[in-house]
Amino acid sequence: MDPIISIRNVSKVFPSGLRALNDINLDIRRGEIFALLGPNGAGKTTLISTICGIVTASAGTITVDGHDIVSDYRAARSKIGLVPQELATAAFESVLPQMNFSRGLFGKPADAAHIEKVLRDLSLWDKRNAKIITLSGGMKRRVLIAKALSHEPEVLFLDEPTAGVDVELRHDMWQMVRELRERGVTIILTTHYIEEAEEMADRIGVINGGEIKVVEEKTVLMNKLGKKQLTLTLQQTLSQIPAGLANYPLELSPEGDVLIYTFDVQKEHTGIPELLRELGRHGIDFKDLHSSQSSLEEIFVSLVKESA
Repeated sequence: MDPIISIRNVSKVFPSGLRALNDINLDIRRGEIFALLGPNGAGKTTLISTICGIVTASAGTITVDGHDIVSDYRAARSKIGLVPQELATAAFESVLPQMNFSRGLFGKPADAAHIEKVLRDLSLWDKRNAKIITLSGGMKRRVLIAKALSHEPEVLFLDEPTAGVDVELRHDMWQMVRELRERGVTIILTTHYIEEAEEMADRIGVINGGEIKVVEEKTVLMNKLGKKQLTLTLQQTLSQIPAGLANYPLELSPEGDVLIYTFDVQKEHTGIPELLRELGRHGIDFKDLHSSQSSLEEIFVSLVKESA
């Protein structure tokens, strides 16, 4: 299947000389949830803005559902819904007229049923006649999402959509994202809440310094780069790790009652049986053990450090 978004050799250099994007190549699959992660200033918003035609690339090409974003801008943009970070709304307009106006901007005929469904999904229906200026920050965020969905886009960009919003909105939004994906909408999100990417995304891309560092299936990424840890709760505390265990990647807790052994899940041999035998030889007994795998956040931090 052809990708719904294809990015080829895209760079962006601002007049100040800042290179915000550097030779980006990326395909977004139709119907997937793609999480774009990166620290502040990594290029996430610039990349999204370039795809949406808000920022002009210095080099390279981008197509959305086969439409070039420059030469066939209107068709490409009609495929996209964008929820920006900033709460930029027509403050003195009411919610429902804004929804109808946004839909009309893309040449879509009026559809009261669709508009009502979007507003109900986002718990905005009872606010449909309220002026936007009177709404709370969370409600204004809901209006931005509703406007982005007003013209039934095939691709939805969510740029830090849950930053500073209440738990209820976050829950409503991710329920809506799941439903949209089930209907075939492609979702691209940036987020600082890495647990959201871990829960929601099909694939994850990490961007840093304007370059894509890795793009991988979420499960493959975690298996490939994630480390596992074996945590052993000791019967007796230790003041230090015995010299005979120096070859093992062990950490001793400050209290001296827990040993942590880190191993690579990709290696054929974990070294755990040998470690347990060595512990026995040194008279170190444990009363409990359990294993855990690195979180996506830990993997992300390690990738960013490697590319710094």
